[in-house]
Amino acid sequence: MKKEELKLTAEWDKTFPKSEKVDHCKVTFGNRYGITLAADLYAPKYAGEKLPAIAVCGPFGAVKEQAAGLYAQTMAENGFLTIAFDPSFTGESGGNVRYMASPDINTEDFMAAVDFLSLQDTVDPNRVGVIGICGWGGIALNAAALDTRIKATVASTMYDMARVNAKGYFDSEDSEESRYQKKAALCAQRLADLQAGEYTLGGGVVDPLPEDAPFFVKDYYDYYKTERGYHSRSLNSNGGWNVIGCESFLNQPILQYSNEIRSAVLIMHGEKAHSCYFSKDAYAAMTKDSKYTENKELLIIPDAVHTDLYDGGGKNAIPFDKLTDFFMAYLR
Repeated sequence: MKKEELKLTAEWDKTFPKSEKVDHCKVTFGNRYGITLAADLYAPKYAGEKLPAIAVCGPFGAVKEQAAGLYAQTMAENGFLTIAFDPSFTGESGGNVRYMASPDINTEDFMAAVDFLSLQDTVDPNRVGVIGICGWGGIALNAAALDTRIKATVASTMYDMARVNAKGYFDSEDSEESRYQKKAALCAQRLADLQAGEYTLGGGVVDPLPEDAPFFVKDYYDYYKTERGYHSRSLNSNGGWNVIGCESFLNQPILQYSNEIRSAVLIMHGEKAHSCYFSKDAYAAMTKDSKYTENKELLIIPDAVHTDLYDGGGKNAIPFDKLTDFFMAYLR
């Protein structure tokens, strides 16, 4: 299968410092839609045996140089071969229409990452897991429900992108009329984009920050619009998704079969995150009427807000020791 030719940045341009404990390189791999994905590969130095491996992606609208790369590099320091990848249509990855999201294609992105890791000479293909952050937490659960090769999954500070698109925040727009109005607006936008000859961007995190902005908007601003997490290729740091970019999430629920996931799952979320209800409800749905609950866990992290689990929030909020123990237990 012919790969797209990607232009990959050679210099270190992450939002976190480079570790001297791991080897790093850029890699590419294809998904079943013919889209070539770009990734950073992190490998423990002096590894002499086949390793367990983890694919990392997210947050939704971020790039691999932000939170996903931090997770991947840290887990490599702890003994795993890891990749942090950009999803289709974003970052350094391919796809000739930019800034689109798809519950199907993005789930396939995770499965393609599992393909790539499973075929590495230095990886034990029976010991592969995934980490999804924010909206990619929900996508990771969807991938785990479909891909039997995934032996362990972590969903961190997760969003259910199907639920928030269809029902709004805190389900405040959960009505047939609200959904109809959203769909009508998106259909009108499609025609406007075609007439204009280009897709209209929806806008990333608001800037300047209004004084009366809700806390979760301030939380995102503090990460995406400051030196803490800004990146020039990040959608959230800049122009955002296309207005119609997430249209298909409106009527394609992604967690329909989560209670059939047989492999291990750890869902973790900050206690004070505006989004915590996504994780609590996802865990409840995953374990309801399930025969596979013994290897499922919900971890609520005291005092942490949503973006604290992107980079630690200056208070070491990401429980990397817990993640290491979890993956060591289930990728053995």
